[in-house]
Amino acid sequence: MKILVTGATGHLGSLVLDKLLETVPATELAVSVRDVSKAAHLQAKGVDVRQGNFDQPETLREALRGISRMLLISTAGEHRQAQHQAAVDAAREAGVQFVAYTSIVNAQASKAALADDHRATEAYIRESGMSYVFLRNNWYVENEQGGIQAVLQGMPWVHATGAAQVGWAAREDYAHAAAAVLTQDGHANKIYELAGPLRTTAELAALVGEVLGVEARVLEVDDEAYAQGLRAAGLPEFLVAVFTDMQKAIREGALATASDDLERLLGRPPQPLDHAIRAMAQP
Repeated sequence: MKILVTGATGHLGSLVLDKLLETVPATELAVSVRDVSKAAHLQAKGVDVRQGNFDQPETLREALRGISRMLLISTAGEHRQAQHQAAVDAAREAGVQFVAYTSIVNAQASKAALADDHRATEAYIRESGMSYVFLRNNWYVENEQGGIQAVLQGMPWVHATGAAQVGWAAREDYAHAAAAVLTQDGHANKIYELAGPLRTTAELAALVGEVLGVEARVLEVDDEAYAQGLRAAGLPEFLVAVFTDMQKAIREGALATASDDLERLLGRPPQPLDHAIRAMAQP
């Protein structure tokens, strides 16, 4: 059995590879990356490094040759649904038997615009005939880098999420859950809602203040003020729309899904967020 991870040089993919290498021989692992030079460190460990470009389907078919299990890490950008479908088509044609896909919490019912591509990709994978597992990740605490840096600079943590709850967990825990389903049996055609303990933004900010020993003020604003702040920071309009819509979706409960699936896959409780918070506080 050979396992392949897409996006293996990214934040999540690299953590998945680190965990897999603890128990799986490097010769049984492969990665598909756009730029193979960025995966030289994996090649040096004996991992099979393959060039695969989501915008060039022919490269994906070659990259997936001889692969049994695949982790499809969702891409970013405006064309990811087409990219995901190209990867699924290539996997089916290459004879991949099992696809694990990193989706979003409550994908089928979520009203967040961010969920649209995930919902479509889940449906496409189901229709492919391959076995699958959907890892519906809640929110990475690392997504809150901006708020944490604001607090460290004595500014308020600006948000538009109201008193809604989010199941933040460390990216490392989501990665370890992905490694578990790739190396264990019994996960075929399962859906896992992965989340840490539910907290509000104000509660997370208070935890940040406690961990870092600083005052953590929060400032709740409306969607328009939040969007204006993103524009002032220089974000392109596409991302302004995505991030502002996500604040609204969170406010309306899109990420307030309690579940012990992450703990069950990890075989332990999700790690406290202290370590990730300290790491994000580094310059």
